[in-house]
Amino acid sequence: MPSAHNLRRIARYFELPEADLLGDHGEFTRRHILNQKRIASGPADLMTGVFRDQAKPLRRYLGFYHSHFRTPTWDGKILRSLIWLYEKDGYVMTRSLERVHDRDGSLFQNSRYEGMAAQRGNRIYAVEHEMVREGSIVETILTPSHRQQVKYLRGMTMGIAWRPHISPYASRAIWKRIDERVSAREALKACGAFPLNSRHIDPTVQAYLKKSDAERGADILV
Repeated sequence: MPSAHNLRRIARYFELPEADLLGDHGEFTRRHILNQKRIASGPADLMTGVFRDQAKPLRRYLGFYHSHFRTPTWDGKILRSLIWLYEKDGYVMTRSLERVHDRDGSLFQNSRYEGMAAQRGNRIYAVEHEMVREGSIVETILTPSHRQQVKYLRGMTMGIAWRPHISPYASRAIWKRIDERVSAREALKACGAFPLNSRHIDPTVQAYLKKSDAERGADILV
């Protein structure tokens, strides 16, 4: 039996959840061998296959989060949106809402995204589609710092900025789990664009997003 450290290394190498390496042989064959035949059966399965049967490995992450990231659309600010991870028919679905407006009310952003999430190795991948005609596609890659730590999920998000001009960008992103005692209405009301030093932003979130472009390897690309 490998040590916990080596087990993580083996799982990461084969891009498998650690639990699958210790699970039932028949279940492993069904998910990772027979499933490959289904994935290769057609163009649609090529994409949806990787998101199938994700309810079990991602169960601990289900719930509501506030996502924080920076975008050229709201330059110099931290954008906070509401994200819900939930299970449906063995898939882990995502639903994201952005409600942002500037102080004088001249600009207002109200966006909704739907998508799916999957875990590969120790990373969580979420691919979402903006629910408007010809809406953009957004991808977020998160790396949990520890199997039992789900309060903060850190990573990167990639999308399309709609001002000052339409262009792709990438930014560091950090999701903070919302306490179950907070209602969905309250969580949505807390969304918006905040100054980098706002007292309404968690210090852990600020520290992750406030690094200089040089330190971040120019995470934000305009």
